[in-house]
Amino acid sequence: MARRYDCNEATDRVTGLREAASAVRRGELVVLPTDTVYGIGADAFSSEAVGDLLSAKGSGRGMPTPVLIGSPNTLHGLVTDFSEQAWELVDAFWPGALTLVAKHQPSLQWDLGDSRGTVAIRMPLHPVAIELLTEVGPMAVTSANLTGHPAPQDCDAAQGMLGDSVSVYLDGGPIPGIVPSSIVDVTGKVPVLLREGALSPEELRKVVPDLEVAS
Repeated sequence: MARRYDCNEATDRVTGLREAASAVRRGELVVLPTDTVYGIGADAFSSEAVGDLLSAKGSGRGMPTPVLIGSPNTLHGLVTDFSEQAWELVDAFWPGALTLVAKHQPSLQWDLGDSRGTVAIRMPLHPVAIELLTEVGPMAVTSANLTGHPAPQDCDAAQGMLGDSVSVYLDGGPIPGIVPSSIVDVTGKVPVLLREGALSPEELRKVVPDLEVAS
């Protein structure tokens, strides 16, 4: 039976975050608010939990699960060949609606899907998400909807789709206006905007002037 906690109420928030952290460590799924959409998350280093996440959404391995982190410092243990331009983007836009596609450390024991040696990684601008990520470490997190359905703006929508496949729901209230994160590939010599979302090419070029836009 799924448990739900109102993170706008202090006592419920403390209990909910504790229960969510315990669930993640047990390899279970949780729903959490971010600054862009509600997300469904699992321990990034548990292949079984990530598989359960994909099953809950009804999605395949061809769409690798992004990873959310609670601090830019966490990047040092996760990525390799991270350019100076990539760090400049982190400094300018994290926490926030920017996802970076980077080469992950070859030694990492994780399976996020057919990622071909890369990881899509972001630090969200949401206190509940950051608090949970700080407690449990990197999480595989994707939008908390069934594949083919709209990304949820509130916890009710997420729970209506995912039900008891999720152990803990953290309700942070409605997210005003869903705008997905912008996705920039930093695996090459020049950053490439793969998806325009909350950040426009013009905003990004203020930091990395040679940014290219994928056709």
